Amino acid sequence: MKKTFAIILLASLLIGCSTLTPTPTPNPAGNTRPALTDPAQPIEVRAGDVFHIVVDSNPSTGYHWDIVGELSGVEFVSTEYTADEPVMPGSGGVDVWTFKAASAGQTQITLGSYPPDPNVTEPARTVTFSIVVQ
Repeated sequence: MKKTFAIILLASLLIGCSTLTPTPTPNPAGNTRPALTDPAQPIEVRAGDVFHIVVDSNPSTGYHWDIVGELSGVEFVSTEYTADEPVMPGSGGVDVWTFKAASAGQTQITLGSYPPDPNVTEPARTVTFSIVVQ
C-alpha cells in the first residue's frame, strides 16, 4: 500500500512539474510603454472622439508637463504617468494626456516641460501637436 501511494505521489509530482508555463513575450522595446506621439504628424479625429498624446516623462527629475495656453476645439480629460519596465529608481516613462475633440476644425495643443522651481513660470521646452477635428 505504501509503495502504491509513493508511486502515485511521485507520478503526480512529475506531471505537475512538467506542465509548461507560457513565458510572456516582451515587446521589442522591452517594456509596455505606449508609443510616443510624433508632433510632426497631425492627429486626425472626429468630433466627440477621445484621443491621446504621449510624451517622455521622468518625475524623479522634478520636471513636469503642463498645457501651455488655452485649448480651443478640444477638452482636457486626464493625464496618467506610465513607468518604464522594469521600474527602477530614477527611470523614466511616459505621460499619457487624454483629450476629447469638441468641435470640427484645426487646432493645436502645446505642452510645456516645467522645471521643479516653483518660481519659474516659463517652460524649459515646449512641444506643439496639430489636431484636425472632422
